[in-house]
Amino acid sequence: QVQLVESGGGLGYPGDSLSLTCTASGDIAPFGGMAWYRQAPGKEREPVAGMSESGRTDYADSVKGRFSVSSDNTKKTFSLQINSLTPDDTGVYYCLVVKKGGRSFWGQGTQVTVSS
Repeated sequence: QVQLVESGGGLGYPGDSLSLTCTASGDIAPFGGMAWYRQAPGKEREPVAGMSESGRTDYADSVKGRFSVSSDNTKKTFSLQINSLTPDDTGVYYCLVVKKGGRSFWGQGTQVTVSS
């Protein structure tokens, strides 16, 4: 059974940095890719960053230059570095991992709140 657990959320001030982590347990091989999603209050969940099977990363236009996604060599721990926080970064951040073949798994989310 695959489980994803996000951590690292919390309260930040505008301009601060936060680092989120998504840790996978269980067998997620063969790895097909992963993504970080954000659900802002009253809005739909949207992708903000992703990493392909090959390790290529991609970002939503709204976060380019401020967000950075990475993984460890085992592809079991994924990080999302968020720099220069803005209030628009407030929301619940979810981790999605996809296995080759199509099965996908979501974490339970971690709250990020940016406020002065």
